[in-house]
Amino acid sequence: MTAPASTEPLASAEAPAVPAPAKPTVWRKLFRSPNVVVGLAIVLVMVFIGLIAPLIATSDPTAINPGARNRHPMAESTMRLDDGTRATVKHYMGTDTLGRDVFSRVVYGARVSIFIGVAVAVLSVSIGLVIGMVAGYIRWLDSIIMRIMDGLMAIPAILLAIAVVSLSRAGLVSVIIAIVVPEVPRVVRLVRSVVLSVREEPYVEAAVVSGTPTVKLVIRHILPNTVAPLIVQGTFICASAILVEAILSFLGIGIPPDVPTWGNIMAEGRQLFRIFPHNILYPGIFLALTVLAVNMLGDGLRDTLDPKMEKRG
Repeated sequence: MTAPASTEPLASAEAPAVPAPAKPTVWRKLFRSPNVVVGLAIVLVMVFIGLIAPLIATSDPTAINPGARNRHPMAESTMRLDDGTRATVKHYMGTDTLGRDVFSRVVYGARVSIFIGVAVAVLSVSIGLVIGMVAGYIRWLDSIIMRIMDGLMAIPAILLAIAVVSLSRAGLVSVIIAIVVPEVPRVVRLVRSVVLSVREEPYVEAAVVSGTPTVKLVIRHILPNTVAPLIVQGTFICASAILVEAILSFLGIGIPPDVPTWGNIMAEGRQLFRIFPHNILYPGIFLALTVLAVNMLGDGLRDTLDPKMEKRG
């Protein structure tokens, strides 16, 4: 006898495929990082303050007013304008020993300090990228270049910067060069390590065998692998440059004293720090916040762009 046919519906042999969840893009990963969000927000605020400094400054940052010397924060004084009239000025952060408004000098100082940080980061990364690519790809130049870089790294960065500034006249360009010189070897070592690891990859060896020109090979296969680590390194260089510039100006060998920078403001207020601490307190807060924010941004970029950190997380 034949068995009766089952009335239950036949189960499908295979379960329907569940689509894999879409991986978050790099931008989503970045803005999920608290370090990136907080650091970028503070940096943008500081940049915005520097850009609108002429609009929010209460007076000329270089204007000397002997009648308003060493005023405490929120004090008021009268100033003579260019047309001969007098106006009452409120000093939100007090005044220094020459009667200059500290608030105006701090917001104008943001321009110089942030510009130096960005300029040093761009120049260091650009120069270090070229030298590191040459050292990592051309084997016979590797040992020569790296011995020179090792010699520069053997000297403490701040001492090397002081030596470079001492050889030239103090100014914006000389300070930038003095900070770039110690930072280049670090970028060279980073780029060289990336090139040494990438040039052994099978796709690079296949491109070499196929007769790809060296310039095209470097631009297409090696250069893209250096972008992420260089972005991270550039943020740390920017933070270090802002701090080193403040140290050089505080020592009196950096930007000329008549140019308002955070280091110059603190250097001029150190003699009367116990009596009038606002001359160092307010530019110090701006300096600390900016350096902290740039370092937080660099940490967030490293955690997001570095595959090793992503796997570890």
